[in-house]
Amino acid sequence: MQKLTTAMGVAGLLTVLTAMPVQADSHQAQLDLGKTVYMTKSKGNCVSCHAIKDPDATQAGNQGPPMIGMKARYPDKRKLRAQVWDPTRNNPLTIMPPLGKHWILSEQEIDAVVEYIYQF
Repeated sequence: MQKLTTAMGVAGLLTVLTAMPVQADSHQAQLDLGKTVYMTKSKGNCVSCHAIKDPDATQAGNQGPPMIGMKARYPDKRKLRAQVWDPTRNNPLTIMPPLGKHWILSEQEIDAVVEYIYQF
């Protein structure tokens, strides 16, 4: 700790130590936004088509694939984001709307939804 304090200075050490909880809060806020977008009719309304193992999910979506094993299905999270942004690139006949391409969701909302579903 002494070497770290000397090398970074007290201000630098305090910045590192205080940044950690802020990042956790920020990530939780992003997950909360993602859940809201996923569940809310006026936003993404993803839950109407995609089943998810969240106890707050009250609709039994069965039109799209269930949100299970997302890390295994999409090891590269960028590909999952691209799928949410414009699913017509991979499947021109999909019934899923291109949520980013048509500005149905903001970039921040898409990022939040991806973070939310990636945990399942």
